[in-house]
Amino acid sequence: MLGLEYFTFEELWTPFFLFGMAAIVILYFYLIGPWRLKHMPGEPPATALQKTMFVTSAVLLYLSHGGPLSLLGHMMFTFHMVNMSISYLIVPPMFLLAIPAFLWRRAFAAAFWSKFSKLMHPIITLVLFNMLFSIYHVPMIHDYVMTHFTIHRLYYLILFITSCMMWWQITSPVSEWSRLTDLKKMAYVFANGVLLTPACALIIFAKNSMYAIYSDPSVWVTAMGYCVSGDPSRLLDLGGIGGGPTFFNLMDVVEDQQLGGIVMKLVQELMYGIILAYIFKQWFKKEHTEDEMPNPGTA
Repeated sequence: MLGLEYFTFEELWTPFFLFGMAAIVILYFYLIGPWRLKHMPGEPPATALQKTMFVTSAVLLYLSHGGPLSLLGHMMFTFHMVNMSISYLIVPPMFLLAIPAFLWRRAFAAAFWSKFSKLMHPIITLVLFNMLFSIYHVPMIHDYVMTHFTIHRLYYLILFITSCMMWWQITSPVSEWSRLTDLKKMAYVFANGVLLTPACALIIFAKNSMYAIYSDPSVWVTAMGYCVSGDPSRLLDLGGIGGGPTFFNLMDVVEDQQLGGIVMKLVQELMYGIILAYIFKQWFKKEHTEDEMPNPGTA
């Protein structure tokens, strides 16, 4: 299915990355369990929802960067955008909220972190993530990053960190560190949607293939060299003349590209819509609670 039968188990599932993510999950449960009881027994335990969100975010991140979705993302642009949506729009808020506040306070308790406090200004985090995301999808930069393994991993790590910085302003896992009111959070979410739209629109309405990695066999096989063992040029023989990435693509290259842009935009709208609805509900509840409180002056 989707050409995955041509790849080995190791190429499809990346066992080392799987073990790494499993280790992170184990560390999480150790910190919220035995470590909390020993060092911070007065702190409330993580909720069942938090535990579920952390495991889910770990599984999604693994599938996007180590599982079959990662491999498919090198063969179809649509799957690449699915991975981007999962990695930077779905996983970060789940990851931030899954970690109890006492762990965040402990992690950033050192005076060292105060040097970077200015980077957490809402406007800086807003612009930084959206700028890096948009620059990444400039064709020349995208193809370069995808064909240079170290830069690829580093750029993805930076994108994840900046996405967490951006989502921090909205999710506020530590209430006393929140810099935005509920109304400002709603405006912040709206601004994110606006800033991400040009990159998606450029991809959706392009009439020609923008990325060589999904249309040029020589560029594609270079990128695949980081995903498969042995000589990746063997994959070119599967499609014969004019093969390469088109052999694994279920649709025309331009259609695949346009669908990828649509997927990204739809996931963005869905996530931001859910977050906006949640923030509005919290704000509405807070306002009505304050209105219903008795006024001491009239008692």
